[in-house]
Amino acid sequence: MNPDRLRELLAKVSARTVSADDALEQLKHLPFEDLGFAKVDHHRSLRTGFPEVIFGSGKTAEQIIEITRSLRDGAHNVLITRIDDATAERLRAAFPDFSYSPHARVGALVRHPPEVRGRGLVVVVAAGTSDLPVAEEAAFTAELMGNRVERITDVGVSGIHRLFAHRDTLGAAAVLIVVAGMEGALPSVVAGLVDKPVIAVPTSVGYGASFGGLAALLAMLNSCAAGVTVVNIDNGFGAGVAASLINRRDS
Repeated sequence: MNPDRLRELLAKVSARTVSADDALEQLKHLPFEDLGFAKVDHHRSLRTGFPEVIFGSGKTAEQIIEITRSLRDGAHNVLITRIDDATAERLRAAFPDFSYSPHARVGALVRHPPEVRGRGLVVVVAAGTSDLPVAEEAAFTAELMGNRVERITDVGVSGIHRLFAHRDTLGAAAVLIVVAGMEGALPSVVAGLVDKPVIAVPTSVGYGASFGGLAALLAMLNSCAAGVTVVNIDNGFGAGVAASLINRRDS
């Protein structure tokens, strides 16, 4: 149950337009609903400001559909990460208003258009075209969490002049998410140009000695630029959440 719906329910109980028993019936799945194979956390939106997110990898389409239905019935916006085209088609058949970004492998069922809660702009910077799936996962997540997002793509250090063409956008950001594979140098460069938090996302893009993103991860962890925070390899979702928490407007 999201905070707005809970507040509305409590107001109705206070006004005696809804009985205590009826309210209890609506609240019976707090703090979680046990589906047998999953315990859906309906309380998470009240605790953290955003509902539980479904990590689709390793789950069957049937499991994802049932969890999605449970979250939808709790009046939550539903975000599903790491799903393939076949699973997305099953979700679209079950939920006609389901939207899907095949590039990012992310889908959403939006019950309520996200209210812009971020104080400023989140800028997502991708070093190369091959990094775009992870960058788009970060951008999609940040947008659904109520942030204004701008994207800058294909500005890696092998052609650094391409990055400098976006100095105004970089400077306007409240938080930056910088996504890079190979040697992972771009977050250090960006952090040396701005006075805002930089969240670095290493990707598994690269040749053999990149070790599936480990080289980029270690480079970002050892950045000489101040203000760089690093998430796990290919974790665009985690970067989007972190940027949203940093950017969240006090209420």
